[in-house]
Amino acid sequence: MLETVKTLCALSGASGYEDDVRNYVLERVMPHADKITTDSMGNLIVSKKGKVQGSRKVMLCAHMDEVALIITGIDDDGYLHFDYLGGIDRRVIIGKRVYIGKNRTLGVVGIKAYHLVDKDEEKTVPKREDMYIDIGAKNREDAKSLVSLGDPVVFEDGIEEFGDGFIKAKALDDRVGCAALIELIESELPCDCIFVFTVQEEVGTRGAKVAANTVMPDCAIVLEGTTAADLPEVPEGKRICRLGYGLVIPFMDKGTIYSRSLYKTITELADKNEIKWQTKTMIAGGTDASAVQRSGIGVDTIAISAPLRNIHSPSSVAKISDFEEMPRLATLLLGKLAAE
Repeated sequence: MLETVKTLCALSGASGYEDDVRNYVLERVMPHADKITTDSMGNLIVSKKGKVQGSRKVMLCAHMDEVALIITGIDDDGYLHFDYLGGIDRRVIIGKRVYIGKNRTLGVVGIKAYHLVDKDEEKTVPKREDMYIDIGAKNREDAKSLVSLGDPVVFEDGIEEFGDGFIKAKALDDRVGCAALIELIESELPCDCIFVFTVQEEVGTRGAKVAANTVMPDCAIVLEGTTAADLPEVPEGKRICRLGYGLVIPFMDKGTIYSRSLYKTITELADKNEIKWQTKTMIAGGTDASAVQRSGIGVDTIAISAPLRNIHSPSSVAKISDFEEMPRLATLLLGKLAAE
């Protein structure tokens, strides 16, 4: 699974521009699927039969998109102006290398030079409007020959393993979930399943809304990355979850109160099979689960998440041993659902 995560994180997949990720997933799963469709939003929907049909229609989903930027202007000097695609803390983008559009034009996010900053400005984080992307263009026309308004901007894809089993990369949210779905599709399943690789999660779970109303599942398993705040000086109760403490099974986040019966079932399965797990110590974040749960006449929904530090940044960090257990726990839950 680790090599699949690395490959996926290296791909560009800003919200609304998930083509490269979808094409890779399609190539991997096509030999193993019974049916594949791509809907008008760009969601990839993959059906695969399992050992038994099961009494309930089961959907598993993970989102293909990553937080990014989008070009909104080009000035006379050839500098680019931008806005956000998804929730990004502006502090994490200053000075970062980025790639723009299909041609992956290299750029650097810049701000006013330090020697021009006054005392008040020195104490604050520059606003997005005061930042720019430098692509080395000599003027507006030169820049327009390389990029266009509406081009997506993704962070540099430096992927590194480090320390005691950690990995640093952009887009771990939610390429870890996509990698887990791929591994599940390539395996023998306990029951029939419909897998959905969704689009535009980072800008409001838009793809999941459409996909869930197409699939109309009875129950859903959302595979995700989630915020960890196990950082220096963060009080115990505000750390949300921790790397190295296993998968995160939330009972609630800001978008969803998860199925109590599925929560009980999956946590008991994890304990019985000695899979490390934790839950959130704060009500934080949100996932495609919020859209899926509220679709149709309502869907029993649970999430399995990998804890991530520095989420929504160019340098997200995960513990490899945490996310590598994701397919196994999902398979155990599918087995239980198949037996019902």
